[in-house]
Amino acid sequence: MTRSAALLNLAMAAGMILGGCSRGQTQSVGAPARMVSVATAQTMPLDNTLHAVGLLTPKDEARLAFKAGGVIDSITVEEGQAVKAGQTLAVLKQAEIGATQEQAREAADKARRDLARGRALLADGVTTEEAVQDLTTAYNVALAVQRGADFNAAHSRIEATTDGVVLRKLAEANEVVQAGQTVLVVGGAKRGWVVRIGLADRDVVRTHLQDSARVEFDAWPGQSFAGKVSNISSAADSATGTFTVEVQVQPAAPHFVQGLVAKVALSGESEGAVQVIPLQALVEANDKEAGVFVMDPASHTVRRVTIQIGRMSGTRIEVLDGLPAGAQVVTDGAAFLENGDTVRVAAQ
Repeated sequence: MTRSAALLNLAMAAGMILGGCSRGQTQSVGAPARMVSVATAQTMPLDNTLHAVGLLTPKDEARLAFKAGGVIDSITVEEGQAVKAGQTLAVLKQAEIGATQEQAREAADKARRDLARGRALLADGVTTEEAVQDLTTAYNVALAVQRGADFNAAHSRIEATTDGVVLRKLAEANEVVQAGQTVLVVGGAKRGWVVRIGLADRDVVRTHLQDSARVEFDAWPGQSFAGKVSNISSAADSATGTFTVEVQVQPAAPHFVQGLVAKVALSGESEGAVQVIPLQALVEANDKEAGVFVMDPASHTVRRVTIQIGRMSGTRIEVLDGLPAGAQVVTDGAAFLENGDTVRVAAQ
C-alpha cells in the first residue's frame, strides 16, 4: 500500500468516526417524545360532604363533684349503672364537715349573746350605740358563716340530677378530693344522644344548625342513622384547634351506649360548580399550592405552572386559581417531565 492510499484510508476512517459522533449527537438532541396521559380541567359541582369521626355520648352529661373538699366515705355506684333522679351516689366523711358546722354554730350563738348583752347595756346607758352596731355586724357575719357551713354540709353528698347512667367513675372511697373535682360523670337520655366531632375552620364555616347528617357505627355494620347538627361551638378548642360540632342522632332498634365510635357524613353548604382536575396531575403540593404540567395542544410541549388548590373529592381536587379554563394537564407520566419537553398522548 502506497503512502497516499494509507492516508486516504485514515481520512475515511476518521470521517466515519466523526460522522458517527455527529449522528449520535443529533439523536440526543432529538430525543423521542415521552408518552403521557392528559385530562382536561372541568367545571362541575364538587361533593361537599364533610367526613369526620367522633364519639357517641348522651346530650345531657353532668360532671358531679362535692362542693367542699374532703375524704370520700363511699361511692355507691359503678360505671354503666342506671341511676334515678335524687339517688345518693357518693358521700364525704362527716367528721371534719360536722366539726366545721359545730364551730360555726357556736360562733353564731356567742355573737347573738354578745349582741343581746350589748343592747341591754345600751338601754342602761352603760355602752354606746357604736359598740352595739359593731356587735350587730359581728352577729350577722357569724350567721353568714353558719349558713355557708350548713350549705357545704348539705352538698357533702352527690345526688343524681336526673335519670340516667353512670358514664365514668373518677374516684374511689377513702380518696381525698378537692372542692369541685369531678367524681362521677352521669349521662341522661331524656334529650337523646349526640356525636361530638371536631371540624377545621374552613369546614365549620360551611356547617349550619339543622344540617342533615348520616351516622354509622362499627357496632352495626351496614346500618346508618339519620342525624342533624344541633350545636356548633363559637370558639376553637385550645388543644386541637378544631371547632366542636354536635350531631343529634336518634337510636332506632339498637341500644346506644356511651363511647361508641361514630363515622359522620355531614352535608355542608353547596358552593355550586368549581374547576377540578384529577388528583394524580399534581407533581407536588405544599399546603394550598401545587405544581402541574400543562400541555400545549398545538406543539405537544409542556410547561409547569403553579396553581392554588382547595378541597378534595374522591379522585379530584378543586383548583382555586392559576389554571386557564379547559387546560389540558398531564396525569400519567407527569413526574418524569421537565419544562419544554415534547410529549405524545397515549390513546384513551
